[in-house]
Amino acid sequence: MGRIFEVRKSTMFARYDRMAKQFSRIGKEINIAVKKAGPEPNTNPMLRRIMQNAKSVNMPKDRIESAIKNAMGKDTSNYDEVLYEGYGPYGIALLVVTATDNTTRTVANVRSHFNKGGGTPGNSGSVSFLFKHCGVFKLKAEGANLDDLELELIDFGLEEIGEDSEGNIIARCGFTDFGNMQKALEEKKIVPISSELEWIPLNTIEISEEQAEEIFKLIERLEQDDDVQHVFHNMA
Repeated sequence: MGRIFEVRKSTMFARYDRMAKQFSRIGKEINIAVKKAGPEPNTNPMLRRIMQNAKSVNMPKDRIESAIKNAMGKDTSNYDEVLYEGYGPYGIALLVVTATDNTTRTVANVRSHFNKGGGTPGNSGSVSFLFKHCGVFKLKAEGANLDDLELELIDFGLEEIGEDSEGNIIARCGFTDFGNMQKALEEKKIVPISSELEWIPLNTIEISEEQAEEIFKLIERLEQDDDVQHVFHNMA
């Protein structure tokens, strides 16, 4: 009985840690969005997108409002989004998206994570050319027709559309068309479950399960860093 309790307690804390990390990530994104274009979601598409994503992970409304209010304060930290690049073991390319108020600290931490995880940190541009920067929108599938939706969105930059393993619609566009796609969906009264800017690998590398475990340990090490927002890789 005690062992079952310990397993449940461990699972509960792991879920709490993931939620806390998500809320922290979104809080920093709100800070960046508000600093760039103000606190009104009606006139700030970036903030509007982030607030939608916050709702998708059940971030409380008062916490979202608090993050917006804090971003307007004079004494609030200013976060910058910085991309770090490198290779993990077996030549796997990694892109690390951070939001930081201290780049000296962040670059030192990221380099340390790479080195301790058997990877090699790289210079700007050494890895990013292996990826494409895309807008990725997750949409509810109920009542939607993929063929019709594709025709409706293709003029707004849609490059690819399909379904994920959970039955949601996934629509992708180029980085520069993200705003057009967001506006088109809003005009069609389609509210995304989430919308993100992601780095999609142009080609993927096949490795064994044992090798993949090493890569995932490095990715986990990076993701646990408070400054890290996302980690993208080119594993198959």
